[in-house]
Amino acid sequence: MTPIRPQRSAARIGCAVGNCNHPVLALIPTGNLRFWTAEFGTVSDSRYPLYECDSTAVLEHRCHDRRHRYKFNRLIAMTAIRVSGLVKTYPGKPPVKAVRGIDFEVQTGECFGVLGPNGAGKTTTIEILEGLLEPTSGEVQVFEKFWKDDANAIRHEIGISLQETRLADKLSVLETVSLFRSFYRTGIDPAEALREVGLEEKADAWIKTLSGGQKQRLAVATALVGEPRLLFLDEPTTGLDPRSRRNLWEFLTRFQNNGGSILLTTHYMDEAERLCNRVAIIDHGRILALDSPRALIANLQGNHVVEFSFRSSNGTEIPDFSALPGVGSVRSENDHYCLSAGEPHLVIPELLASLKQYALNLTSLTTRQASLEDVFVALTGRHLNDEESTTS
Repeated sequence: MTPIRPQRSAARIGCAVGNCNHPVLALIPTGNLRFWTAEFGTVSDSRYPLYECDSTAVLEHRCHDRRHRYKFNRLIAMTAIRVSGLVKTYPGKPPVKAVRGIDFEVQTGECFGVLGPNGAGKTTTIEILEGLLEPTSGEVQVFEKFWKDDANAIRHEIGISLQETRLADKLSVLETVSLFRSFYRTGIDPAEALREVGLEEKADAWIKTLSGGQKQRLAVATALVGEPRLLFLDEPTTGLDPRSRRNLWEFLTRFQNNGGSILLTTHYMDEAERLCNRVAIIDHGRILALDSPRALIANLQGNHVVEFSFRSSNGTEIPDFSALPGVGSVRSENDHYCLSAGEPHLVIPELLASLKQYALNLTSLTTRQASLEDVFVALTGRHLNDEESTTS
């Protein structure tokens, strides 16, 4: 049987017949159960207990001209992260409720994005998931393990890249990655980690000589050198030039296609749309929306946006643009308006007629596809980039 490259999550299951050590590769695409098998040589690898059991299926493979056929229970993807009733309150007068009851799951092989303005509670949430903070209440499981019970085991399963990572200036790039590699029982060669992020030519350079973007890529290399099953990435492409950013996107896609899970925070909406299977938008310690980027955009009541501005005199009456046929929602920003519409070619003539009726002079008019940025603004009332720039 010809092996097929897995598109989502895969599990290696050792053959249970006799002394056969051939691993069997099983994949479950979304919604449908399919299996394929291939001989990969003798592998004793316990790093992939990715699945639980439910119902029955049959799997077989050929070994030394004998067909091994045996039954086992249907495989269901294990959850990479499970968050239930998460609350974090900081003491004070009054107490600060940073996280106010959050529930979500990240599936194995999924890239899950967390978006939110400053002070929304996303950093606190992620630090709890990474084991850096203890919650006030609620539960967090990473690969079915609790931090309070299996902290050391979890640390060997995850890699963390912070937005700002302080590294020793007088160590070389290779020495730094080698140091991080020594923290894990297993992992990849440090030189390979540098190749993955395009820093192989800087292996002998001191940390203090690196640019901001190179330091950011190095932080990602330190996160992946332990060969984690789950990556936590906080603003991983901040400071990267467009080429380096695309290269990192390609690496993250490869990591995910090989069964890895990713929890990503970013203020680049195009990045979230491209990389994330699902996105959670957090504000004031609560999840406002959670779905795929495409589904979130579809909920805007129109997949197009008509942006326009006009001149008006003081006291001039402004029409009710939401009453125009085909307009799903209206947003006013500074000196211009944004209309969500499914069919802009029908909305625009009505808009022009309305402006003419009220003697308003159109000064600009553009149309574009709706984006995750529009979803964010509709839910929070502000742009994510505006929030980031106020603190930079």
